[in-house]
Amino acid sequence: MTKRHFVIAAFALGCAVASAIAQQNPYLGRWNIQATGGSSGVYWLEVKQDGGKLSGMFLDGGGHPLPLPVIKVENGELIFQPTRQDKPGPEFHLRAQDDKLTGSVKLADRTVELAGARPPKWGKSDANATHKFGKPVELFDGKSMDAWDVQRKDRPMKWTIEDGAMTNDPPGSNNLVSKQKFQDFKIQAEYKLDKPHPNQRGGMTKANSGIYLRGRYELQVLDDYGDKPFERGHMSVYGWHTPTANASKPAGEWQTMEATVVGNKVTVTLNGQKIQDNVTLEAITGGALDANESEPGPIMLQGDHEKVWYRKVTVTPITDARK
Repeated sequence: MTKRHFVIAAFALGCAVASAIAQQNPYLGRWNIQATGGSSGVYWLEVKQDGGKLSGMFLDGGGHPLPLPVIKVENGELIFQPTRQDKPGPEFHLRAQDDKLTGSVKLADRTVELAGARPPKWGKSDANATHKFGKPVELFDGKSMDAWDVQRKDRPMKWTIEDGAMTNDPPGSNNLVSKQKFQDFKIQAEYKLDKPHPNQRGGMTKANSGIYLRGRYELQVLDDYGDKPFERGHMSVYGWHTPTANASKPAGEWQTMEATVVGNKVTVTLNGQKIQDNVTLEAITGGALDANESEPGPIMLQGDHEKVWYRKVTVTPITDARK
């Protein structure tokens, strides 16, 4: 056998082994998972296998994906257990069939049924291409909050209009969800964050909010003026993409953001500086309203953290996205 034939044979063997592993373990890869039967909960899971050993990353509803300390397949069932508040969390039990997942997680007071599916396969998208825009939609005009609903219907809104801006009244404020949904669009917002205040731990709490694209991908809003950029900093794609620079203004000053989202690509500027350049929306982020990624979705403004003011939120649909 020549060296060339040996390389070809080795490559073919490697492909065959990879295919056999995938067939033996249908759980490998990425999954979007949602609670069903009237329960709430949106999760993301990635399962990998290296040298016969399973590993996983899991988005447990909120926050950002974290490694799973326990993940295994027993009797054809995928079982994993995240960590919650530094303690072992509940066990998730899932079964795969035809690229779908079904299963459940037993919580302290109830059992929640779950359904999972593969994330969509996006076509070629470009947030920086030349786009044709429709009529701008003013989600806030300085006078009325009629364009907004709330995420949690069983809780009060706790938002009011103050000096021409929408502002929340924490703690316990609701998240605002636009009544209108959007697919590809440009969003422009002007906002300011409350100044730091003392907390019970003897430190200072900095203000925190978020702008969710299609209700699924959070652009973090954070008082991090002067800090080094990080994956959960101001105008990060939360937990996935670190801004290329810190363009934040100090707390209490009005700030301006603009984002263009097309398919699974987004470009973001903060205070006139581009800090996300056609980056990929890898997956839903913590706090997503749902995991129906290929569908239009609303704008969500996070209000359940610290105090924030929004005086402008304008969405301009893209009517002829060039992808």
